[in-house]
Amino acid sequence: MDLKTASALRRLRLVSGPEAISFLLLLVCSVLKRTTEFNAVPVVGAIHGFLFVVYVLFWADAWNRAKWPLKTAAFYFAMSVLPTGGFFADRRLRREAEDAVVASRAARSEGVVGA
Repeated sequence: MDLKTASALRRLRLVSGPEAISFLLLLVCSVLKRTTEFNAVPVVGAIHGFLFVVYVLFWADAWNRAKWPLKTAAFYFAMSVLPTGGFFADRRLRREAEDAVVASRAARSEGVVGA
């Protein structure tokens, strides 16, 4: 995995958690709006909308750079529209990045031994 691909995956991972939290906060604020006088939906909605757009942009970049199959790309997109999906995406992206680091180190060590 090259540096740009690793960076794209890291950016997607870093925005997935805040996007999931903002989605959950938006759901809570929506319930509070209908049951109390508290109305933070416009503010939380704008924050969540911004984070969702950033997530989709980073998702598209990661899909392009990592050359994911359609099934993998669809999984990560679906995680952006589920209330807790960002947490699952973060966990899976972390595992994918760790596997890539191990593979990169193995390939590097084979190159050093073969030289």
